[in-house]
Amino acid sequence: MSEPTRMSQFSAGARDTIPMLVGAAPFGVIFGSLVSANLAAWQGQLMSLSVFAGSSQFIALGMVAAQASLPVILLATLIVNLRHMLYAATLLPHVAQLPLRWRFGLGFLLTDETFAVVNSHYVKHPHQPLGHWYFLGSGVAMYANWQFWTLIGLLFGIAFPQLQSLGLEFAMVATFISIIVPQLKQMPQLGAALVAGASAYLLQDLPYKLGLMAAVFAGVIVGVILSRWKNKEEVAK
Repeated sequence: MSEPTRMSQFSAGARDTIPMLVGAAPFGVIFGSLVSANLAAWQGQLMSLSVFAGSSQFIALGMVAAQASLPVILLATLIVNLRHMLYAATLLPHVAQLPLRWRFGLGFLLTDETFAVVNSHYVKHPHQPLGHWYFLGSGVAMYANWQFWTLIGLLFGIAFPQLQSLGLEFAMVATFISIIVPQLKQMPQLGAALVAGASAYLLQDLPYKLGLMAAVFAGVIVGVILSRWKNKEEVAK
């Protein structure tokens, strides 16, 4: 078997992310179609280019439509993205030795889908020296995919104003299920998922998606607490 190269790892990361690309495609189309009712097309594409966080973009768009203030929008998107702290903490041992430019770049490209693919790769190949190229390939594939389908949604949103009502969002739900379920093998992940899910259900009637934000925050807190408790137990052993 030939030794892995930078390009082979980059290509492998992109290839292994293909199922996630398919799941994210309808989500990007729906976001692009919704933009036309609230923002200029260039603003929607710029949001995808600079923010690159589907859930935060949807929440921000909804809050713009509700005429929420900028500080409230910023706080909401920050809380929703706090789950990335857990992703980053999980992957940190594999990228801590990289230069700052690499860590910043990979951090920007880190999404739910990319985390699922890359974490699975690191579990199977924990000491691979070119793993960050695999990470880069997965992240770049998701980034390009999100930009493309946002653009498609923007182009067709005006022509088909009811595009978002076609039930395409189910594909993203299925994608998140496929992301979450394989991660529920240990207590921190399982506890965080249960608390976040229960909180989201109980608080679903709060305005401005505050229930979702509270659920994310509760899940992150429980995940961090359980992770620290687990680490202390392992040290004690």
